[in-house]
Amino acid sequence: MHALTRLAPEIRQYLLVTGNYWAFTLTDGALRMLVVLHFHGLGYSPLQIAALFLFYELFGVVTNLLGGYLGARLGLNRTMNLGLALQVVALLMLTLPAPWLSIPWVMAAQALSGIAKDLNKMSAKSAIKLLVPGAEQARLYRWVALLTGSKNALKGIGFFLGGALLALLGFAGAVLAMATVLAVIWLASLLLLRQDLGRAKAKPRFRNILSKSRAVNSLSAARLFLFGARDVWFVVALPVYLSTVFGWDFWQVGGFLAAWIIGYGLVQSGAPAITGRRRGLLPDGRAACVWAALLAGLPAAIALGLGAGLAPHWVLLGGLLLFGALFAVNSSLHSYLIVSYAQEDGVSLDVGFYYMSNALGRLLGTLLSGWVYQAHGLSACLWISSAFVLLAALISLGLPRHAEPAAAR
Repeated sequence: MHALTRLAPEIRQYLLVTGNYWAFTLTDGALRMLVVLHFHGLGYSPLQIAALFLFYELFGVVTNLLGGYLGARLGLNRTMNLGLALQVVALLMLTLPAPWLSIPWVMAAQALSGIAKDLNKMSAKSAIKLLVPGAEQARLYRWVALLTGSKNALKGIGFFLGGALLALLGFAGAVLAMATVLAVIWLASLLLLRQDLGRAKAKPRFRNILSKSRAVNSLSAARLFLFGARDVWFVVALPVYLSTVFGWDFWQVGGFLAAWIIGYGLVQSGAPAITGRRRGLLPDGRAACVWAALLAGLPAAIALGLGAGLAPHWVLLGGLLLFGALFAVNSSLHSYLIVSYAQEDGVSLDVGFYYMSNALGRLLGTLLSGWVYQAHGLSACLWISSAFVLLAALISLGLPRHAEPAAAR
């Protein structure tokens, strides 16, 4: 604690924001695995389980849009703490006796958890903009990459944590334990997080929730298609394919996907080194376009390999690992660019609008993943994925060539 007090104020705030985000992410990943495992044990089909998370994704679209507005008016400390509090409530909703856990009740709890997650994420990403001087873009890129990558790695660890807690404490005991720990973190955050963090000097009007920045709008559109490209085959199609075609049991599927997410997060954290920060290079719109173009052909190549009768284990799993690495770099680039492009006063407005597009892309991908896979199979999902990434690359052509906050507007 003494060492913490000797740090610069902006570093202390960054550590607090990151710690909040980490704690929330662990419970978010663990809760998802707890719900999947518990209801799988009750005999629910994979598509029925996926439906439990529909509101989780749907409410993310609205939350990011309105959350950015609330963050600018009330302060990011309040939206972050509100997210933590709502997650505690969502967890407590699931501590009811098993006969009372109806599908509508669980979907409502997941909707609340989705709102909490997006409030927390928007607040954390926006706060970094305010904690790094505008001239220190390399430092900003490094901090954003670390926060984004560590979040995904911890979400994968949360999958394992959820399985372990379910085995040790049972479903109700596991969610109660997580709610207790998160409540303690929430109380600490209320006391330690800076009170005026992110509050706009000029109170924004409600119409300001829609961005007027061409750079932010273009990046948001590219983000929509990028994440739609991932989830159109990753959310439903891939787990069901691994289970039905490869014959993997639930633990093998869940363990592999959790390990994939951890690796994905580690690559995200290292994205600044991969994209040339050590050589003094900072990414701009051209970098976003180039990295999206590198990714665009990969899902189609996997589909062609499966159609040609090549060994599906090598084609699909090898392609998935390469897709994860390239996608992680693309995602990290986008996360840096939005923070760089966003206007400093009322930063959460631009960041919230951007993550609204992210949530919309995830929702679109999730819906297409179940429908297209059921109607046409995994290869069709992969072809759509390639088309979506290609659209993201083409949209990125309109991004500024230099990632300077002033030039973005």
